Amino acid sequence: MRSICAMRSLLAAAAAASAPTVLRAGAFPLLPPLLSLPLRRGRAARNMLGAARTVSAAAQSRLGGGAAMDVRAAQSGEIHVIVGPMFAGKTTALLRRVQAEAGSGRTVVLIKSDKDNRYGLDSVVTHDGTKMACWALSELSSFHDKLGMEAYDKVDVIGIDEAQFFDDLYDFCCKAADRDGKIVVVAGLDGDYKRKKFGSVLDVVPLADSVTKLTARCELCGRRAFFTLRKTQETKTELIGGADVYMPVCRHHYLDGQVVIEATRVVLGLDRSTVTAQALK
Repeated sequence: MRSICAMRSLLAAAAAASAPTVLRAGAFPLLPPLLSLPLRRGRAARNMLGAARTVSAAAQSRLGGGAAMDVRAAQSGEIHVIVGPMFAGKTTALLRRVQAEAGSGRTVVLIKSDKDNRYGLDSVVTHDGTKMACWALSELSSFHDKLGMEAYDKVDVIGIDEAQFFDDLYDFCCKAADRDGKIVVVAGLDGDYKRKKFGSVLDVVPLADSVTKLTARCELCGRRAFFTLRKTQETKTELIGGADVYMPVCRHHYLDGQVVIEATRVVLGLDRSTVTAQALK
């Protein structure tokens, strides 16, 4: 009888020894994602771990270091671009977005080019009269210094109107969103009256979280207007004006309008030549 009991004890001990070990969930702390690598021995493993730490330190150094400029802050930035022809409601869309952000508790700031002084320099104003206080600047790079570091750190959202007039738009958006974690909303013309690229607005598109293309109504037929027709004979690209200088048109009337404008220029040129010739007689 004793031998049978002893045999059973030996069998139970052998079964327990051969059973797989079950680890309790959470028994070991999880490694950071950067260090979640296959476990290796020797110099190769030490070199890999050291390289990973070096890359991480270099990345944090480029981002400025510190709590205000850490990796998590850099990942929270956004860029949203609003484009379209004149009178498409770009400024209205910008103000709505900025006001909505302010309503959600975020600190917002508006910037516009000091070249646009149609409605004064202290406000961003829509064509229907809606306005909001702003900073009027010649260069976006000066905004940080003018506002001050402490005030800048508290800003969550930066709205930029008439963005086509800022030559440093691309660099500013990169730093504000990627480095400083700001939400940047850019509104401006994507093309000039010749349907050529206007300023740096299109350069920001590859950086953007979203791009909105607005349209107006053609003043000649009421269809959707994608282009801006200049009514005057002025040929310089930057010409500030409203309905007295520009009108939104569809593709058909843009092409027709260009023909009419060119014909007018030819006629005016002939008239000037005639007047000059007569004056010399």
